[in-house]
Amino acid sequence: MPELHTNRLIMTTFTVEMMEKIMKNKHTFTERFSLNVHSEWPLLEYRQFFSYKINKFKETPIENKWEGLIIHKKTNTIIGDMGFKGGPNEEGAINIGYSIVPDQRGKGYASEMGKALVQWGLSQPEVKKVLATCSPDNQPSIKVLQKIGLQFSVEKNGKLYWTT
Repeated sequence: MPELHTNRLIMTTFTVEMMEKIMKNKHTFTERFSLNVHSEWPLLEYRQFFSYKINKFKETPIENKWEGLIIHKKTNTIIGDMGFKGGPNEEGAINIGYSIVPDQRGKGYASEMGKALVQWGLSQPEVKKVLATCSPDNQPSIKVLQKIGLQFSVEKNGKLYWTT
C-alpha cells in the first residue's frame, strides 16, 4: 500500500521487518522506524497473528501490500492497524479490518482511516468491492461502517455483513 494521508492520520504498510522488530522489542522498533508506539498497541487480538502473518508474507509478499499501520500525525504514534485480510478473493472482494487502541476510540480516527482505505482499495484494478463483518452489538463498528460508505447486506450466524 502506498502511504495514505488524511487530516490527522498516516496509513502505511506494516512490513515483515516491522512485525519482527515489534515482537522482539518496542524500543528497538521505535529506534529503527522513528515511530512512537502507543502503550496499548498492538492489541492482543492482533498481535497473536504476527507469527502467522510473517510466515504468510514471506511466502507470498504481494499479500503484505494489504496490511497497514495507523499513525497519528501530530504525535507520530501508532494508534492502530488496518488492512484487507489477505487481499482480494477470486471475485475481487476485499474484507476490511481495523483496530484502534482503546483510549483513542470515539475520536473519529476509524472513520477517517476507513474512508481513505476504502477509496484506495476500490482504486486497485483487481478490486470490485469492499466487505466487512461485525457483531450486531458492536455499535461503534456499525457507525464506522456506515460512515465509510458500506451498506448492511445480511445478518447470518450472529454476524452483520456489509458491502460497498
